[in-house]
Amino acid sequence: MTTPADVSDVRDPELPGRLLAAERDALIPLLRARPDADFTRPAVACPGWSVRDVLAHCSSALMRVVESRYEKDVFSPAANDRDIAERAGWTHQQVVDELERGMTEAGPVIAASGGLLDKIALGEWVHGGDVREALGEPGAYGGRPLPAALALLAYVTRKEGRPPLHADLDDLDEPLRLGDVSGERPPARFIGDAPTLVRLYAGRSAAGASYELAGAGEGELNIFG
Repeated sequence: MTTPADVSDVRDPELPGRLLAAERDALIPLLRARPDADFTRPAVACPGWSVRDVLAHCSSALMRVVESRYEKDVFSPAANDRDIAERAGWTHQQVVDELERGMTEAGPVIAASGGLLDKIALGEWVHGGDVREALGEPGAYGGRPLPAALALLAYVTRKEGRPPLHADLDDLDEPLRLGDVSGERPPARFIGDAPTLVRLYAGRSAAGASYELAGAGEGELNIFG
């Protein structure tokens, strides 16, 4: 797997949809094969939520995108809790059904948003990693969708003007450049594997991982905090 050192600042409107489709094809079969008890496991990366809660949040967020339903406090913690509560009477597989639909139908809507909704696709993929970790499945914050996720992460961090960072990743042949490219701040340096980099940018614990980060604090990288 390779990623070019210089990621274009030109938005690829189809990239978020490709990431969602790749995650759908990987995650949905896994979920359909799990027993009901697994959906009640705690999702450590999302304190207070179970695996089912994470999935209900993801499915409701995507359906809001598909149906253009944006209340004043949409995607706030309170709104997220309401969305989860509204699905309390659903079976686990009904939640998975809605998630599959959202991952299928949200791509074109995100593509037409001009970049406003791109981070939602990235957040959905990160939550897929949260679920895998809670279920003890391999490939959390990695796997086949990783190249698309890294490309989207690079684009999002550039558009948001995040601290510049050059990542020398064990998984890639060339360095990945993220964040602001104005040159006003010297780039930080990350050495390690791609899933650990994703954890840092997503505000997830990287405890036990072997990596080096110089020139920036971990908290500066979190794009969801």
